[in-house]
Amino acid sequence: MGAADDAVEPDTKDWTWTLERACPECGFEAAAVAAESVAGLTVELTMPWQQVLARDDVANRPGPGVWSPLEYACHVRDVCRVFGGRVRLMLDEDEPTFPNWDQDETALEEGYGAQDPLLVGRQLAEAADAVAASFAGVEGDQWARRGLRSNGSAFTVESLGRYFLHDLAHHLVDVGAVRPWSGDR
Repeated sequence: MGAADDAVEPDTKDWTWTLERACPECGFEAAAVAAESVAGLTVELTMPWQQVLARDDVANRPGPGVWSPLEYACHVRDVCRVFGGRVRLMLDEDEPTFPNWDQDETALEEGYGAQDPLLVGRQLAEAADAVAASFAGVEGDQWARRGLRSNGSAFTVESLGRYFLHDLAHHLVDVGAVRPWSGDR
């Protein structure tokens, strides 16, 4: 698996700033996304993963301390699952606090680098469809419902959706996939 034995340094950055300005690394501008576009963009930003997962070198890490495309795909699958749960929680409860999710611990515990790319592709598509359906079902004032991360960061359903989309877009760039959000939105 290439450099798979090299540890990946945990990402401890707070990426909430991406709600206010374009990400210089991937070019995605979350602030420009209309709430009603979140569901469709979720599907659009997860479709390229099927091609990524078909690569011959999908399990190879491109360098020391960098996840392989397979590991990123597993992460995106799980991001869809986690954010789908958070949206449902925000719609069902008043100002819930989200359970903590350690993405790096999950990657190690679940053995991201050893998973079957075909299975990951199916699971990612299912998770993306489920979270897209959750966002598609949001109406009117529901977009303003709030939820909190354990660090105190507050989100509305709308801002959570835009934050989530940045994550999807950013990881496509991480694996050298096409940037489907280029151009006007």
